[in-house]
Amino acid sequence: MRKTALESRIGALLLACLILPVNADDTPSAPSLDSASAIRVLLAAELETTLSSQMSGTLGEMKSGFGEHVAKAEVLARFNCNEAEARSKVAVAELAMAKQNLEAKKQLRQLNAVGDIEVSMANTEVQKADGARAMGVAQSGYCQVLAPFSGRIAKVYVKPYQTVTAGTPLFDLVSDGALKVRLNVPSNLLKTLKPGLALQVSIHETGKTYAAHVSAINSRVDAVAQTVELEARLDQKYPDLMAGMSGTAQFNQDTAQQHQALQNSPQP
Repeated sequence: MRKTALESRIGALLLACLILPVNADDTPSAPSLDSASAIRVLLAAELETTLSSQMSGTLGEMKSGFGEHVAKAEVLARFNCNEAEARSKVAVAELAMAKQNLEAKKQLRQLNAVGDIEVSMANTEVQKADGARAMGVAQSGYCQVLAPFSGRIAKVYVKPYQTVTAGTPLFDLVSDGALKVRLNVPSNLLKTLKPGLALQVSIHETGKTYAAHVSAINSRVDAVAQTVELEARLDQKYPDLMAGMSGTAQFNQDTAQQHQALQNSPQP
């Protein structure tokens, strides 16, 4: 009998809990930037590329090495280009001969010794020889590897006097300009994200915090991870930072609240 009464009381208490009204203050609040936890970030160079050989040949001495700073258009390596230079000289000579032949045909045409077709063919030979000369100049330009922008050599794939084929990787070059900050934030914060939004970036390798601002927002959400990719720019150049460093980012609370208020304000 006592057991039945106890069970009845427990049942009544459970029923009361179920029918109690939910307090509005207990409802979960909308996600906001200032409540977001620290977000992982990665520093990336503004420009980064792999320079490959544009010709098949044998390298000479390497002009630059691993970790060295190079200026734009600085020579990084040279190829042994005796054959290419010889072909270029032949093309120049053939162009000069074709021009002389054209002038001779024009003079003969004035004397009615040849027809228009002979003059036209001589002119075509000049154009053909000029194309061969331009090709020789272009191929001679492949004999040296130039830096497309100023930066540092991050990796060297080849050795001096090594024979390589066209397309062989030679150097990894990383620009020395201001670094980009890459991060992924939850997609439910997308409506509060705007270019120019300020954030603080803490880098593990230096133990310091740096000011940055959002510069670009991806136009597509990762459907699997439910995140959106952002790019941010550091407010200035910091010599102690390098591409590849990682850390965390936190959005500035005051700025985040201002953006949240603008989102919640009634539209006119």
